[in-house]
Amino acid sequence: MHSGFVAIVGRPNVGKSTLLNRLVGTKVSITSSRPNTTRFTVRGVLHRDDAQAVFVDTPGLHKPRNALGGRLNEAAMASLHDVDVAIAVLDATARIGPGDRRVLAGALGATAGPQGEGGPLVVVNKIDRARPGQVLERLQEGCDAVEELGGPGASSAQYFPLSATTGQGVEALVEAVLERLPEGPPYFPPDMVSDLPEPIAVAELVREQLLRHAREELPHSIACVVSEWEWPRIRCEILVERESQKGIVIGAGGEVLKAVGTAVRAQLPDGAYVELFVRVEPHWPQRADALDRLGY
Repeated sequence: MHSGFVAIVGRPNVGKSTLLNRLVGTKVSITSSRPNTTRFTVRGVLHRDDAQAVFVDTPGLHKPRNALGGRLNEAAMASLHDVDVAIAVLDATARIGPGDRRVLAGALGATAGPQGEGGPLVVVNKIDRARPGQVLERLQEGCDAVEELGGPGASSAQYFPLSATTGQGVEALVEAVLERLPEGPPYFPPDMVSDLPEPIAVAELVREQLLRHAREELPHSIACVVSEWEWPRIRCEILVERESQKGIVIGAGGEVLKAVGTAVRAQLPDGAYVELFVRVEPHWPQRADALDRLGY
């Protein structure tokens, strides 16, 4: 039996959560087109007869604008500690920049042994949206960046053009991950695909739906937390920073909350009843006490 932990790192909006869901074969992490959708470290478990890979989805590395952003970066970098494999995700449709180089540097330092074995698996994602020439450019840029950054793992890095959305090229990545896992017993039972606590998972489902309805200025101002759990009744509080944002989240006649609640219930077991409440928590992304209370 082989088993181990696999960190997935990258800039915001490169498709890390979509890739995690594809690797595991089911939805364990919320997704949206908004940057910094992922705020919690989410683990998804891939089970094979002779192997178990525990994939760790992380917040996107970015230049933080507030205390929340700083904590998300810390969580992403911390995920690279004590993992067996590191996957660095690049976007095929965008040129490699300083943020990507930071991602590659972190992945290079995470798992490489003194002999250079165990270098990162570099993924060029979104090939379904990029021209063939762009994909080749990103692969070359990624290879050049890894060589320039150097280190023991540079020579053993592997490169994978793929689409997390369609699944094209993903199986080759899976096989490479499994080949690198050390011998060891499984960490999770065979029926477990994620270790995210149910209240956090439901709160994240609510936030995912809000992101699909929110205006541009709102995503970073929204937080969700389950305050009561008495199955089948779930009470989820939606936090915003300003009173003016409260009405936007509720919507005319409550239409936004109604649509969010309907979409969330559709993803829960039959009979679930979700109550949504909106309250103002001034400047919560800047306040350490609020971030501690929200679990960030």
